[in-house]
Amino acid sequence: MANDASAVSDARSHQSLADPFTPPADSSLWHQNFLLGAATASYQIEGAVAEDGRLPSIWDTFSATPGKVLAGDTGAVACDHYHRWQEDVDMLAGLGLEAYRLSIAWPRVMGASGVPNRKGIDFYKRLLARLKEKGIATSVTLYHWDLPQHLEDRGGWLNRDTAYRFADYADLMSRELAGSVDAWATLNEPWCSAYLGYGNGHHAPGLADGRFATQAMHHLLLAHGLAVPVLRANDPASQKGIVANMGRGTANSDSAADQRAAHLFEVQHNAWILDPLLKGAYPRDLFELWPGTEPLVLDGDMQTIAAPLDFLGVNYYFRTNLASDGAHGFKEVPPEGVERTQMGWEVYPDGLRDLLIGFRNTYANLPPIYITENGMASDDKVTDGQVDDTQRIAFLKRHLAAVDQAIKAGVDVRGYFLWSLMDNFEWAFGYERRFGVVHVDYATQKRTIKRSAELVSKFLRERKARV
Repeated sequence: MANDASAVSDARSHQSLADPFTPPADSSLWHQNFLLGAATASYQIEGAVAEDGRLPSIWDTFSATPGKVLAGDTGAVACDHYHRWQEDVDMLAGLGLEAYRLSIAWPRVMGASGVPNRKGIDFYKRLLARLKEKGIATSVTLYHWDLPQHLEDRGGWLNRDTAYRFADYADLMSRELAGSVDAWATLNEPWCSAYLGYGNGHHAPGLADGRFATQAMHHLLLAHGLAVPVLRANDPASQKGIVANMGRGTANSDSAADQRAAHLFEVQHNAWILDPLLKGAYPRDLFELWPGTEPLVLDGDMQTIAAPLDFLGVNYYFRTNLASDGAHGFKEVPPEGVERTQMGWEVYPDGLRDLLIGFRNTYANLPPIYITENGMASDDKVTDGQVDDTQRIAFLKRHLAAVDQAIKAGVDVRGYFLWSLMDNFEWAFGYERRFGVVHVDYATQKRTIKRSAELVSKFLRERKARV
């Protein structure tokens, strides 16, 4: 079978004398306590958007709106994981991956009145139980962008009440799934939810106002802060954290203006989230960059947001090269002659290392870190039953080397999740961009293990054999 990793021949794993993936002998990745897994998100893979009581989400609405998603694609079927989850878990186990990061679809597990949807909850119970049976560690994200549409109709993340409804949702799921989750992440990439969803309209719900973005962010972070003590009370043995996408900004020159531009980029991309979480305050430079966008903050909010974390999830994909815009902000200056992915993003592994070391130097209370997403899109095709994704193999090896460099510099990084387990609905880009280490034929739903996944699997077998 194409998706049976155990059937991958060693001959293909040794096509060349120089292994294209395996880390060097002194790499931290050989340590057995460094977790290596893969990640997905509910709307991107599940499909079954109208089955078993699932309610519409903002992404159902957004993707059904003409012109919002490439080629008019939607997540209505996606990878049909809702029906094929057993096959997908077996595929994970066959690859030898040690952990799986998934998200729960809020609209699948709660009715509009807050009443639990038993069929939706039972789906996740079965999924998590099978992962545990296979010995796969479970990392569950409560919110990966699929806000119930009925909450958006009441203002979404612009409405403070949504933060309290999120705490109710976190309470329900942590009571129902207690003991089956190793790590809970409250939110995935609040920067994207706030800025892309409410600041520039590129993502659902498609609003575009700077004031909306900062207020949405405040309510997202408040939701996180309200949920953490609930998770601790209901499932004390699990870890609790949050996942943020981090952007590396580099200056286009040594000029003070360009250096300031790079700094401001990282303020709005990184410190906007990390300062409230780890310092209990928004960075002042943020509102110099975006004057007049200060959110409404009530007494006690910042203390709630700064609830102690067991881990920080870091998602990293590329850097942005910046110059001063001649006023008080920055503009992107894309470098020429660099390697890029199908997304047009520059391949820049040093950015991951530099960010991790920078966070360690900036935040005295920085919790342990997991790289919760890292990967690349390429136009992968199946040829003679195989997918030889050479660029992805090099990408993964170089970024894992950057993680190793950060660990050796003293950063506490405890694991790495490939994005993504399989090709899926890539939000506003639909199905054109393929991030998976497993190829999905969307017409037949056939899964085909890519060469990158074969080599990761080979490494994990070799590491296990060292014990």
